[in-house]
Amino acid sequence: MRFSLFKRKPPEPLGGRAFDLLCLTVAVVLGVHAPHMPAWLSAALAATLILRWWQRRRYGGRAPLALKLPLVALLSAAVIFHYGTLFGREPGAALAVGLLVLKLLETESPRDARVGAAFACFALMTALLFDQGMVATVLVALGLLPALATLRALEPAPAATSLPRELLPALKLLAISLPLALLAFVLVPRLSSPLWGAPNAAQSKTGLSEDMSPGDFSELLTDDRAAMRVDFQGAPPPTALRYFRAYVMWDYDGRRWSHSNEPGDPAGVEHGPVINYTVSLEASGQRVLPALDMPLEAPAQAQLTRDREVMALRPVNDTLVYTMRSSPGYHLATQLDGADRRRGLQLPAGFNPRAIALAERWRAQYGRDDAAIVQAALRLFHDGGFSYTLAPAPLGRDAVDDFLFSTHEGFCEHYASAFTVLMRAAGIPARVVTGYQGGYWNTMGSYLLVRQSDAHAWSEVWLPGRGWVRTDPTAAVRPERVSLGAAATAAGAGTLANWSPNQWWLGLRNQWDIVNHWWNQGVIGFDSLRQHGLLTPFGMQDTDAGTLGLLLAIGGSLFATLGLAWAVWKRPSSDPARAAMQLLERRLAAAGVARRHSEGPQHYFSRAARALPTQRAELDRLMRTYLELRYAYEEPPAALLKNFRQAARHFRPRRMVK
Repeated sequence: MRFSLFKRKPPEPLGGRAFDLLCLTVAVVLGVHAPHMPAWLSAALAATLILRWWQRRRYGGRAPLALKLPLVALLSAAVIFHYGTLFGREPGAALAVGLLVLKLLETESPRDARVGAAFACFALMTALLFDQGMVATVLVALGLLPALATLRALEPAPAATSLPRELLPALKLLAISLPLALLAFVLVPRLSSPLWGAPNAAQSKTGLSEDMSPGDFSELLTDDRAAMRVDFQGAPPPTALRYFRAYVMWDYDGRRWSHSNEPGDPAGVEHGPVINYTVSLEASGQRVLPALDMPLEAPAQAQLTRDREVMALRPVNDTLVYTMRSSPGYHLATQLDGADRRRGLQLPAGFNPRAIALAERWRAQYGRDDAAIVQAALRLFHDGGFSYTLAPAPLGRDAVDDFLFSTHEGFCEHYASAFTVLMRAAGIPARVVTGYQGGYWNTMGSYLLVRQSDAHAWSEVWLPGRGWVRTDPTAAVRPERVSLGAAATAAGAGTLANWSPNQWWLGLRNQWDIVNHWWNQGVIGFDSLRQHGLLTPFGMQDTDAGTLGLLLAIGGSLFATLGLAWAVWKRPSSDPARAAMQLLERRLAAAGVARRHSEGPQHYFSRAARALPTQRAELDRLMRTYLELRYAYEEPPAALLKNFRQAARHFRPRRMVK
């Protein structure tokens, strides 16, 4: 008995509504993370969540320890099995979401629910490591609603209401917090590099790679995700000149072209008028920065290669904005040294004998007129029964021979590869270039949207006195691929007869993309450099961390002052519950039950009920209502307050019993 004072008080049980809201919170977190988690893991965690919710509603109580420990071990093993590690962006997020679901197995007290709701908010925020687009950000923000509703449901004596109405106060809190969040977004000092630098596997492939084989672009050409957005200073170039250079490929093994970054200074270029533009490049996981042909210089944190490719110093794992200068009218490398000539003529032995024989006949026919040989190859593609298709027939070992003399169908990779082989076989240095061509001009936003489906391959041939000349053999087969773009080509040159609902959907997405562009510029593109120039319009060239901190403190104080003023203004000038209670006290005092000094309301009502036994039930209801108004809410519900005031006005005490 003497140790009873030290006995721990058992925790109060968790209400069913609070547990339901917590399960909804965890379900939202799981749904937000599902797109970048393996489907089998998402399904297993969803099944665990549903089973736990059903088990608690049906039987109650925590899951046994013998079940929880094996599930934690199984979760860790599953993450390691799929990702190969527990560390990094993807495995870390998957492990966090899994542990959050398993936390429900032991959630039986308000403390457990608070911990679970707080952890859910953290797990929800980690979804922004994968996608910081506007839609994803709004979904994450709305995902906070069930978490806030869970915390509110843990307050003492919450009012019973429907589940949807539980989310309304949370929505109000979220809306009130937006101005302060905006202030923090603008003024909290930013890091010069991302805090989490691990590459994002979900965004690590643009489809363009350092090698190319005919057929590789088949999936890419049907991918309508945005690759980049381009803002031009002035009028944009015509569609036929919208070639964005990425990789230059010299090496050919009979099947595959590959890029090898040879050391050396960029090739010399003579150029005409210059176009200035800014590129907002989506995450690619690669170093190449596509640039309008022909780039004249590299942006910051990038360099020009010998072949005038623009290469960043590190892979692009997040949206990158860079400014470029290019000239569509140029002469590139008018002098060719012996080593580059040999590289530009290299062909593997024993491949494509029929194509080589055809090129040799052209050389014998046209002599030293290289330009005539180029035109002969283009006429072959234009008049030789070739067709443009995204589903070409498969090719064998001699891929170029099969394409030129058998299948006669393919897309840009097939034509660029076959044309370059023909040129080399005819003694004309040639190479393959990959990148993007075309794009959709968004009139409303005045920028060019380039999608993954705009990926393209073309050739460059070296002609005496002219240097490297861009030659697009695909244009000889399907001119609208260059003049109208990839979307029109895939849809049958945009004819009404070939119209499909997909075209309507793509057009709608092109219009909606302007919102994403503004978001990328204003939110994702708001980096430390732009933050330091925040006060430039006010004459301050560099806003350092101290100035930002001072502005943040001033802004926070202003918001606190406004919040306090709002609370004071919204507070009623009188206390309606207290006024109704004073009316009851006066009427009870007239009946002989005066309230004593420092007497609590519960004791007072109990004494009045003993003195007025015929009105005991009515006084008991008044007491419970008043105590609920006083101690169960920060701000009592209007309906409950109205009922108490009406009951107080209608109460008429009868004569006191002696």
